[in-house]
Amino acid sequence: MNSSTQTAGSDSRFGPPVEPAGPPIRRGSPQFMRVTLALFSAGLATFALLYCVQPVLPILSQEFGVSPAAGSLALSVATGLLALGLLVTGPLSDAIGRKPVMVTALLLAALFTLLSAAMTSWHTLLLMRALTGLALSGVAAVGMTYLSEEIHPGAVAFSMGLYISGNSIGGMSGRLLSGVIADFSSWRIAVAAIGCFALAAALMFWKILPPSRHFRPASLRPRSLLIGFRLHWRDSGLPLLFAEGFLLMGAFVTLFNYIGYRLLSPPWSLSQAVVGLLSVVYLTGSWSSPKAGAMTAKYGRATVLLVSIAVMLAGVILTLANALWLILPGMMLFTAGFFAAHAVASGWIGPRARRARGQASSLYLFSYYLGSSLAGTLGGVFWHNFGWQGIVAFIALMLVLALLAGFRLRAKKL
Repeated sequence: MNSSTQTAGSDSRFGPPVEPAGPPIRRGSPQFMRVTLALFSAGLATFALLYCVQPVLPILSQEFGVSPAAGSLALSVATGLLALGLLVTGPLSDAIGRKPVMVTALLLAALFTLLSAAMTSWHTLLLMRALTGLALSGVAAVGMTYLSEEIHPGAVAFSMGLYISGNSIGGMSGRLLSGVIADFSSWRIAVAAIGCFALAAALMFWKILPPSRHFRPASLRPRSLLIGFRLHWRDSGLPLLFAEGFLLMGAFVTLFNYIGYRLLSPPWSLSQAVVGLLSVVYLTGSWSSPKAGAMTAKYGRATVLLVSIAVMLAGVILTLANALWLILPGMMLFTAGFFAAHAVASGWIGPRARRARGQASSLYLFSYYLGSSLAGTLGGVFWHNFGWQGIVAFIALMLVLALLAGFRLRAKKL
């Protein structure tokens, strides 16, 4: 039995049998449309599930009687378990196939989200959120690998752009819908609605995603994983890129975790629906991420990365203003800078890694979501003790460190 037949056997449980490996999928073909639509919907569902609780954190703090720092755990435990899961689900997909891992992950994440809407205690809610994050690691770790294997090299960048666009739109829609629905109904109805939407997206993904044709199973040998891990950390550039992921995502999540607490309070006293609507700033990321990718060819990765981080820093400083007409542009600048910087840093991993590129991408994403979990929770300490000025100082510190890492990357001429 050849390897393609083995692959068919592993994927046939989640779709039609896999045909023998043929030419890669080209842009404009029916198969390409199926792949891009499926991965777009998967990215949209993943980030909607992950971030749907962010705009309702103040409501959760009030209902369960916990502090803002403790309330942020509803997001932080999900991103933290997602980070840990990345170390497992990436290698697991190398052994059993891309589509089975992604389909199972999306179905489980939707189920855990639906269950979380019914939880009556804080600790059981956190458990469901942790399981949701763990399940979602099976999509975050595998989606880009599937595209790089199945899509023609000339169309990979375009399909990746659509996938990342689904991520940003999913993050926006999850926040937007949960914030608006919670204002008119309850946070439980809001979370359940997101769970139902994600379940439908998972079933569509299962149905339309073509099975892998170029996947080759690999054994889960700890020694090989350890060798790749050591090579990545000994590289002169990859650890700096991992640090960038940690700092950028830590800064981004911290701002959006606590901006709701600020704007729901006097002198603004905005409604939950309006705070949820502020998630439209994510649309700036849908524009800035492909733009940054195009600019790297002209100006170099390090330069575009540094400019993007500087834009984030300018944006967060602008949120210190008391006028909403300045706070909103500050959030837009911050968001556009973040998605541009993340696009550059994450796109740098593959060309930089000499081997085990899937593992290198998993390590970047592990650092990325670990930053979300740790910094997002630690920000609550600054909010409690120093208010919004403390949050801005904390974010600015992370961005300054990100700038220093960026200057080192440029100095090394990587």
